Amino acid sequence: MAQLSFYSAEANRPCAGDLAGLLCCQGQLTEFARTAARLTLRVDEAWRAKALVRALAVCGIDATRTVTEDGVQGLRTAFRADLTALADGWTKEGEKFAPSDLTLGGGALRLWVLAAGVRLGGGYLLGLDPNAQDTYDTVRGALGGAGLPATLLLDREEGPGLRISGRRRLGRLVELVGEPPLAAAETHWPVVSRVRQSA
Repeated sequence: MAQLSFYSAEANRPCAGDLAGLLCCQGQLTEFARTAARLTLRVDEAWRAKALVRALAVCGIDATRTVTEDGVQGLRTAFRADLTALADGWTKEGEKFAPSDLTLGGGALRLWVLAAGVRLGGGYLLGLDPNAQDTYDTVRGALGGAGLPATLLLDREEGPGLRISGRRRLGRLVELVGEPPLAAAETHWPVVSRVRQSA
């Protein structure tokens, strides 16, 4: 039986701070009178919204699935006082800005994978916010700090992302995020490729 990493999603109690994983991609926080904040997130498939609502409930945060008139799936929380610190850390002069002390544990990475993770050839791509390019370097650094050095990919039809490759790094990602939460997630979940790659 494999030993859980100290930083894995399964070894740590979920918390509101894990929502940083959603801010690494397309998640947005809106503050209300600096006393509360709301998270909103658009996703490309219904299973992602469903899985994220469940995952946030485990963190003690109620979220509601949303669908726009154009059929775009997503979710939103109510305005909550316990999200203001996260909003303050991710906002600078009214714009989304990744905090310099950003760290990413298994819980945050799991939410990121649920929101914007896809297999890409023999590697894995974590999507970034196309409207917040100033966050990319900090988020990439935090991912490296989690033992997951990644390559920034900008010229993609689906949007920008950070590509993780190599058996050792993919194994580390799998260890940190745990098992897929539902069957629909399995084909999008990170795996260690059987093809030998440079670590």
